[in-house]
Amino acid sequence: MSSPTPTLPRRAILRQACCAAVGTTGLLSSLAQLRVLGAVAGDSLNSRAAAVPSDYKALVCVFLSGGNDGTNLIVPSDPSSYAAYAKARAELALPQTHILPITTKKYSDGRNYALHPSVPGLHGLYGQGKLAVLSNVGTLVEPTTLASYKAGRGLPVQLHSHVDQTVQWQSSISDRPFETGWGGRLADIIDGLNNNNQVSMSITLNGGNYFQIGKNVAQFAAGANGAPDFNPHGAGNLFTTRLNALHGAVGLPHENLLAAAYGKVANTAVVSGAALRSALQGAPKLNTAFPGSQTANQLGAVAKMISVASTLGLKRQIFFVSIGGFDLHNAQAAGHGPILAELSGAMKAFYDATVELGVANQVTTFTASDFGRTYAPNFGGTDHGWGNHQMIMGGAVQGGDFYGRMPSLTIGADDDIDRGRWIPSTSVDEYSATLATWFGVSASNLSTVLPNIGRFAKPNLGFL
Repeated sequence: MSSPTPTLPRRAILRQACCAAVGTTGLLSSLAQLRVLGAVAGDSLNSRAAAVPSDYKALVCVFLSGGNDGTNLIVPSDPSSYAAYAKARAELALPQTHILPITTKKYSDGRNYALHPSVPGLHGLYGQGKLAVLSNVGTLVEPTTLASYKAGRGLPVQLHSHVDQTVQWQSSISDRPFETGWGGRLADIIDGLNNNNQVSMSITLNGGNYFQIGKNVAQFAAGANGAPDFNPHGAGNLFTTRLNALHGAVGLPHENLLAAAYGKVANTAVVSGAALRSALQGAPKLNTAFPGSQTANQLGAVAKMISVASTLGLKRQIFFVSIGGFDLHNAQAAGHGPILAELSGAMKAFYDATVELGVANQVTTFTASDFGRTYAPNFGGTDHGWGNHQMIMGGAVQGGDFYGRMPSLTIGADDDIDRGRWIPSTSVDEYSATLATWFGVSASNLSTVLPNIGRFAKPNLGFL
């Protein structure tokens, strides 16, 4: 005689199922954070892959967590500028014989530049005009000078804090409490272009983030192999019993608002995960070889999801990818290169995959990071800075050039608040607005996505 089917309390089923389906840990503390886990439910999909729509577009955010040292990614290379760089950077200065020279099409400030020797893939894309550099961009409440900084006027909150600056970069709001991310607000406006709501247009490949939190469109947390698998700890009849129990439990009325929202998230995550897995079963095989790194695995998964956009009925998608390890307060000379090499290899492979899929002009990848680093080293590493250099990659990018304005690269100059912490000459708002405009946001809706954009002079920086 078979053993009776074991039973689990409703709370236990919810706890186990939600962790398996969503891949996060712990009950989140607010409804704003809860949206991080969300996904939009839908019906079962035809898993046969179809061509990506001709009017499809995707934004892919690659977040360099910890604060990348942009002034060792982009290095002055002409003799006098390099000599000043080598003196200021001391033991962190890259050998002049190793750096990868680049030219600019229009930008000129009297200096020549090169890239870090660990990024040959990015160097090649820059030379092909598929990669652009945005110089000295950072969080700003309003245009800021050294005088206004010293007077304490209009400054971002907690300027050198990892958490605060990550929130401000991903929300594009530096002067009031966080509610939604600029990617989430963008999705809320653009989602109407999609033909159905079977899977959220906002997908994160590296867990919950602030960037994709919206009011209406919730981000869906996927893994490097696609949608997270639902596993309620059982097989056969036991699996079915627990799956039915989960749906019944989350469908019950809840007096507590947080419990009700959490139940909805759990249910939609399970359904959307199944829908995405079904679509990916019909994904075309990619011939592009991705390196075996975590970052490449994330971007490889993004490429596969883009390939089934038509199956999912999506004409717009926003993805989030992250690579960590950039908070190098020591041992930077040994530690920075390998992380940049991983980033370069992954981004190059991803661009090649978009070419293979025929969507290179429809996919724009951009980097972001907490902040830059101090130009002056600190016992073999660098401290938290402010303005930083970012990269934009894709077939639609007006690449092979710099945008914005490079800092003076002189410690103690009028754009240095301390030890080579550069005052940004371009705001995150202007950076984000350029990306949002390319994605399809109208001029009249731009201030909804970026509430502070009216404070800055260039809502379109011209790199797209």
